[in-house]
Amino acid sequence: MAATSTCSANPLLVVFVVGAAKMAAGSEAPDSWYLALLGFAEHFRTSSPPKIRLCVHCLQAVFQFKPPQRVEARTHLQLGSVLYHHTKNCELARTHLEKAWLISQQIPQFEDVKFEAASLLSEFYCQQNLVDSAKPLLRKAIQISQQTPYWHCRLLFQLAQLHTLEKDLVSACDLLGVGAEYARVVGSEYTRALFLLSKGMLLLMERKLSEVHPLLTLCGTIVENWQGNPIQKESLRVFFLVLQVTHYLDAGQVKSVKPCLKQLQQCIQTISTLHDDEILPTNPADLFHWLPKEHMCVLVYLVTVMHSMQAGYLEKAQKYTDKALMQLEKLKMLDSSPILSTFQVILLEHIIMCRLVTGHKATALQEISQVCQLCQQSPRLFANHAAQLHTLLGLYCISVNCMDNAEAQFTAALQMTTHQELWTFIVTNLASVYIREGNRQQELYGLLERINPDHNFPVSSHCLRAAAFYIRGLLSFFQGRYNEAKRFLRETLKMSNAEDLNRLTACSLVLLGHIFFVLGNHRESNNMVVPAMQLASKIPDMSVQLWSSALLKDLNKACGNTMDAHEAAQMHQNFSQQLLQDHIAACSLPEHNLISWTDGLPPVQFQPQNGPTTSLASLL
Repeated sequence: MAATSTCSANPLLVVFVVGAAKMAAGSEAPDSWYLALLGFAEHFRTSSPPKIRLCVHCLQAVFQFKPPQRVEARTHLQLGSVLYHHTKNCELARTHLEKAWLISQQIPQFEDVKFEAASLLSEFYCQQNLVDSAKPLLRKAIQISQQTPYWHCRLLFQLAQLHTLEKDLVSACDLLGVGAEYARVVGSEYTRALFLLSKGMLLLMERKLSEVHPLLTLCGTIVENWQGNPIQKESLRVFFLVLQVTHYLDAGQVKSVKPCLKQLQQCIQTISTLHDDEILPTNPADLFHWLPKEHMCVLVYLVTVMHSMQAGYLEKAQKYTDKALMQLEKLKMLDSSPILSTFQVILLEHIIMCRLVTGHKATALQEISQVCQLCQQSPRLFANHAAQLHTLLGLYCISVNCMDNAEAQFTAALQMTTHQELWTFIVTNLASVYIREGNRQQELYGLLERINPDHNFPVSSHCLRAAAFYIRGLLSFFQGRYNEAKRFLRETLKMSNAEDLNRLTACSLVLLGHIFFVLGNHRESNNMVVPAMQLASKIPDMSVQLWSSALLKDLNKACGNTMDAHEAAQMHQNFSQQLLQDHIAACSLPEHNLISWTDGLPPVQFQPQNGPTTSLASLL
């Protein structure tokens, strides 16, 4: 057995324990020897450091006494659990868990051991990629657990989670619906709400919005009417509000989401002031919780960062990211829950985009490398975030003017995702690469046809549709079709102003200002560029500030405003220097080699760069 901790204790101690237990077996009540061995096993397991080998020896000694079936089954479960959680001896763990499941089915009124064995064994099967063994096991356990509300609900959640991990959301939703109805029948409105909210989360993932709205309405009613443990009630409200907020954000409705987001932030503040109630619910079906409140706090920070990123409040996004990452580091020292790494990756994905906008490419690249390292530690995390990783690298490549690499990264990302919003985001950015390259007309028009904002737009996202109008305006500008460009950009402005999409507003204003300048309408150009600069400074967006300052310099020069032209020229010079220094720093990092990675796992090590291999000329 390969234990995770070394055992320095005297192995003769185990012989003494067994001998003592044998003497107890001969002279005391039949279960005394079992309790003695169990006590020693638990002592060794909870020692600091744990003495797992000795714990296992104590439990194995139980079988020497030919114990009754109940003791035999429970001991197999205990051994299987210890071996599974604390050693690398997978085969022995599996043998004990399978025996516990087999024997416990023959014993009446033995639900806890029977269903815990089924739950743990199916978890083990999944970890070993034996999903086809886990599913029938869970189905059988669900079938025979209907008179045991806690275990029936728990096993339904477990099988639904398994289907979700396999991307079979239809089957998962069906099971959650069964669970909700069962919880209603056994009088657990709390767990009914958990099942329905979980189903709502999956329906949002499937984009079945016509089914989401009535379900969330029902959930809202159940949550508000349920009277029970305050922490449980508030956690249901957090779950409900998180779904509402993410629904709005997926739809790109940054302004509309503000009331829900404010409620969510108030709700998490309420939870943080409540003390955990030690009184257990009277209904065994209520013995569940969604997330620990510390995890919920990180999640609320995360959705706040997502909102700030979309709205263009990048300093606010930075502030909340720092708070969330600090809390995550503390939690990860005590908790190995995979969801914490998922939260960390999503936070980093958003802050990386912020860095690229604010002109901190070198930091962004190091954080991309950090995401790579996290994904290397978890195949499932990598499978779920590989497309996002390549998308971020594509955005980085654009920022350092490596257009061929940007195209390769976006192409790789498109092959890895079935998520429609992400697919549309990638295509929009790939179209901008083709526009800047200027010689990819056929590919460009093929892409634009698939993200035509005037008809059959592939997603319901307000933000992405507004961005598609901007891309059309950008192409028309490069082709000299200025009236057409103005129409598209005004549509972008109308949509971005409606939902406070500040970055799109700033980009549209500066491009309109450029068009009016080219057309000789200096007053109208100034009316666009000045607010663009103000908004870009507020975000802050370095590229738009660079562009705006260049236009202001030329505008004031054309209008004979020498002092203002000189001031704008100085601003442009400052922005140019900042971007150039950051550009050199980023391209000099060994992580810059990631731009060539388009297949398989990300490289573990990087070769140092001799210096920047790209030009900043197109940005200046």
